[in-house]
Parts: sequence; structure tokens; C-alpha cells
Amino acid sequence: MTKPRPKKPASFAASKQNTKSEAVKKIVRVVRQHRLSYDAFIAVCQQVRLKLKMEKPKKERKLPELLSLSELKKFFKAVQKCGDTQHELMLKLMLYSAVRVSELVNIRVSDVDLDECKIFIDNGKGSKDRYILFPLDFRLALQTYIDAHPGNDFLFESRLNQPFTPRRVQQIMRKYADKAGLTRAVHPHLLRHQMLTFLTAQGLSDAKIQLISGHGNRKSLELYQHLSLAAIEGDYQKAVRNLEI
Repeated sequence: MTKPRPKKPASFAASKQNTKSEAVKKIVRVVRQHRLSYDAFIAVCQQVRLKLKMEKPKKERKLPELLSLSELKKFFKAVQKCGDTQHELMLKLMLYSAVRVSELVNIRVSDVDLDECKIFIDNGKGSKDRYILFPLDFRLALQTYIDAHPGNDFLFESRLNQPFTPRRVQQIMRKYADKAGLTRAVHPHLLRHQMLTFLTAQGLSDAKIQLISGHGNRKSLELYQHLSLAAIEGDYQKAVRNLEI
């Protein structure tokens, strides 16, 4: 008499998924049974993590793929050829100041200090106010643009007198990247990475870079709490003169 063949075990992935499903069902039953509010449920989950010493897996941080200097020049050459002064100023300001695109689109004309070559960022990332710098050589172009648009409330406005959206800025950059024949992905945050990497290569310290970028790492606050924007402006202006765009 032949023995019946043993059943094949379920795959590990399927078994793991079933275990997760059962665990979720049990948790849901407990929540309903004790009528826990959302806040109470979150508090219980936090205690469970602490008791079981569970840690969230660290996200892998990938370094951005920067453009080479020749690619960056090719990009801005394509912008200049199209002859749209507004686009050229907007994209150059993003590069020079390392401003986030979400902050750029909310800059008002009244935020621009042409005398001090700085711009006030109202309620930036993390609900923080700060100033950003721009090169001395960029001041005249910015002044001319502002004088040519006396009715603007926001520094950069569409034909409908509305501020640009981050999405629109992204589309504009893609258009010029295509015209320049660039195969790399070109997006607003790339210009921020380009400038911060360039300033680092020019010898600016991490503390100074952080003050320019507006990063809010608490561990680094103690490193530059004695610094002010005025204290690093000279280093910034000296470094940016070497960026021939």
C-alpha cells in the first residue's frame, strides 16, 4: 500500500502574510472590544513597540545624481536661448540660493531685500522663517525684473497673475532639460543639491551650509547657534563667484 504523498507546505511569503492578517484581526477585535479612540490606540501601539523593543527599519538614503558642470551650463544655455527672462531668473535664483521650490513659489516682492542681497522666507519648511542669500552680481537683473513688473504681489507670477505651483516649476525645468538634450532627471530639488554640494566643495563648513540651506537638524544647531547670516555672507559671495553659469 502506497503512502499518501505529504502535502506541500505553503510558501513562506504566504504563511507570513496569513500571520500578519490574523494579527491585524486580533488587534481590531481588541480595539472594538475596549472602544479605544484613535489616540488611545496609537498610545497602545507605542507601548507595544517599547516592550518588544521594536525599531522602524532605517530608510536607505540615496545620494542625488548631480549634473556635471558642463551639463549644468548646457541646461542654463538652453534656458537663455528660449529668451524667457522670468524663467531664467527663477531657475537661477533657485540654484544660487538653494531655496526649496515650495518656498520659491511663495516669495513676495516685499520679501526681497536688494540692498542686502537676501530674501525673507516666510513660514518655510517646518514652519520656520529664515533668509536666503543671492549673489551681488544677480542684484541688477533682479531689480530690473521687479521694476518691469510693478503690479506683482508674488515675485514670480503666471500670466493670470497667480503664483507658480511647484508642479509648474517642475514642468518648466523638464522642458529646458529636454531642449538641452539631458538624459538625467532634472527637477527643482536637484538645483538645491547642486548648490549645497558646490558650496561644500568651495570649503564652507557644515554649520554654514546648514544656515544657508535652512536644515533644522537639532544636533547641528549647537554648532552654528553663534553664527548669523551676516557672518557667513562674505564666504557665500566669494564662493558663488566661482560658479560661472
